[in-house]
Amino acid sequence: QVQLVESGGGAVQAGASLRLSCTVSTRTFSPYTMGWFRLAPGKNRLFVAAITFTGTTYTDSVKGRFTISRDNAKNTVHLQMNKLKPEDTAVYYCAASPDILMGNFTFKEFKYDYWGQGTQVTVSS
Repeated sequence: QVQLVESGGGAVQAGASLRLSCTVSTRTFSPYTMGWFRLAPGKNRLFVAAITFTGTTYTDSVKGRFTISRDNAKNTVHLQMNKLKPEDTAVYYCAASPDILMGNFTFKEFKYDYWGQGTQVTVSS
């Protein structure tokens, strides 16, 4: 059973930074596509960023501010969030797919088989 454990959320003011981390319990982490999604109040859960061995992809609203990275030796993926805005307020979910997702499939929730419990990020103005 693959489990994802997230950490690093919190409450900050606009312009601050936070780093989210997600550790995955699996023996074969490196091939996984890892993604971050977020659920804001009153909205659907939306794609934020993803990373495979071929590269990274981001939703437009976070490009230039967020960076996704992974440490395969530690089975961990990070989401560095800089210049946070109030509209970034959401519960952030880590997600994992054993497949190498490409193109539009990277953005699709149903392509990810495993999910973390979510971590709250609150950005005040």
